Amino acid sequence: MTTSEQQDMVLTASGLVKTWQQGQRQVEVLRGVNLAVKRGEKIAIVGVSGSGKSTLLHLLAGLDKPDAGSIRLAGVELANLNVNALGKLRNRHLGFVYQFHHLLPEFTALENVALPLRIAGHDWRHANARAGQLVDRVGLADRASFMPGQLSGGERQRVAIARALANSPDLVLADEPTGNLDEQTALQIHELVVELASDLGLAFVMVTHNRQLASLMDRQLQLHGGILE
Repeated sequence: MTTSEQQDMVLTASGLVKTWQQGQRQVEVLRGVNLAVKRGEKIAIVGVSGSGKSTLLHLLAGLDKPDAGSIRLAGVELANLNVNALGKLRNRHLGFVYQFHHLLPEFTALENVALPLRIAGHDWRHANARAGQLVDRVGLADRASFMPGQLSGGERQRVAIARALANSPDLVLADEPTGNLDEQTALQIHELVVELASDLGLAFVMVTHNRQLASLMDRQLQLHGGILE
């Protein structure tokens, strides 16, 4: 890979191995996964339930450590960082959307979106202004003051997506973000993701079992037998 190509990469992973202990036996979930994500690229990772898709995404996000292999985010090797440095790198360069929205129930939609900005050190005025723009961008301007419990499942995922975009990350990782939604709502959320990624120039890696929705992305990869193909 040339220097120019390296600079164009948001994330690179090479030789990722992860083994889980199940009772008396060890299960090798990932057996040498390689992945390179370019700026602005939208990638879908598909595979059957239990194939290791979520495990892979958690490794890429630095939420778990591989048993072997290397992960570089924004040119920085994750294994070289302590917990604080890893948290700062993630906050600045990475957004994450979970299958379950993980919104804080005691905060409004706007406040949930503003939280990553506050963690990054921005004052409430700036954080709320930016959060307001994003809530509007995902079509929920009239729901900004609502608590998560007052929102539908699709609306909660829209808030979660807005939160992932708060600090203008280079890369957003999404773990089955529509897995608990009905088919029509899921399609709307996927179309929103594709639109936002294109408009904002984000790289986007999404894990999904839905091949139809995966086809909306630039590239589709399959995780099978612990290998990404």
